[in-house]
Amino acid sequence: MLARAVPDTDPDLLLIGGGLANGLLAFRLSQLRPDLDVRIVEPAATLGGVHTWSYFATDLTPQQEAWIEPLIAYRWPGYFVRFPDHARHLSTGYRSVTSERFHAVVSKALSGCVIQATAATVSPTGVVLSDGRRLNAGAVLDGRGPVDAPDLALGFQKFVGLEVRLSAPHGLTEPIVMDACVEQNGGYRFVYTLPLDARTLLIEDTRYTDAAELDREQFRQGVLDYAVSQGWMIEAIVREEDGVLPVALDGDLSAHFQRLGPTALSGLRAGLFHPTTGYSLPDAVRLADRLASALPAGGEALAGSIQNHALDVWKGRSFYRLLNRMLFRAARPERRYRILERFYRLPQPLIERFYASRSTAPDKLRILSGKPPVPVVAALGCLFEKGHA
Repeated sequence: MLARAVPDTDPDLLLIGGGLANGLLAFRLSQLRPDLDVRIVEPAATLGGVHTWSYFATDLTPQQEAWIEPLIAYRWPGYFVRFPDHARHLSTGYRSVTSERFHAVVSKALSGCVIQATAATVSPTGVVLSDGRRLNAGAVLDGRGPVDAPDLALGFQKFVGLEVRLSAPHGLTEPIVMDACVEQNGGYRFVYTLPLDARTLLIEDTRYTDAAELDREQFRQGVLDYAVSQGWMIEAIVREEDGVLPVALDGDLSAHFQRLGPTALSGLRAGLFHPTTGYSLPDAVRLADRLASALPAGGEALAGSIQNHALDVWKGRSFYRLLNRMLFRAARPERRYRILERFYRLPQPLIERFYASRSTAPDKLRILSGKPPVPVVAALGCLFEKGHA
């Protein structure tokens, strides 16, 4: 359970929402700035919800990997992908952080300075809780997850995952990050599988679609059907998780910030996620490092610093939004998998740089060169469509 007793004085920093971005920031500040009074307002009984956050080892620097080490629950030396006409093993390390581990580590680092409550309204230096109480702080950071974003053109990566206990060993030693050898229903679909121990798997039915609505029963059945197709007999379902992640196609992030007001934002709410995968852990780590090394004084200064950072990141990732437009707007839904199938024939270092958001000019040329796996006219339309910073 989260602690309710907190000091009477106003904190230096009040984090609204105990999800990934705010939790990582709180943990990093506990390492580098233990003098700061940092508190989290979170309505749930635990931090982090029910999630598994993953990333590729090459997404982070060795120094970043070192400081988040206590949060890593699982690590593997490589991973597999499967497509109808192509299968491959890659030797890029893969890591996962579970919400259970996240809660244990972050709540300990905060030494009980977590307030179990719901924020009703926020401002740069205060929050009014749903019970009417007002909390003041030197600065407030709102990291309560994504919100409606009419200024951004988005697709969505949706998933339902089941952690299952099998009646016999599954035989996997490394994750299958994408298995697209499944029926393509209304968009790019694949199944994602993490081997947690010899008889335990996390299996997620994942789909890239135009709409954000999630039919949990349909996705859940997709996981169960996939287990049958692999010859895995499920003995018990340990837990279930789901999510709807944004995939950025276009938009005006500056207008998004203006619409949400003057309070500092973090995580998905600030547009800090990989445009194609929706992975947000690497961006959250980078933001935590940035703020822990030079935390601006005051709520307005904090908001301005994060906004400038997020806008720079958004501008630098226009290439990924172009590829997303090709995926969503140029390819027929049942043929979208061919874009990823072609991508996974490219050299491993290029793939690593892509996921780390560090694609070079030659990388971009290589990805776009050759005959595109989408209609040429539609591809050219996406290529010359101008996105907003």
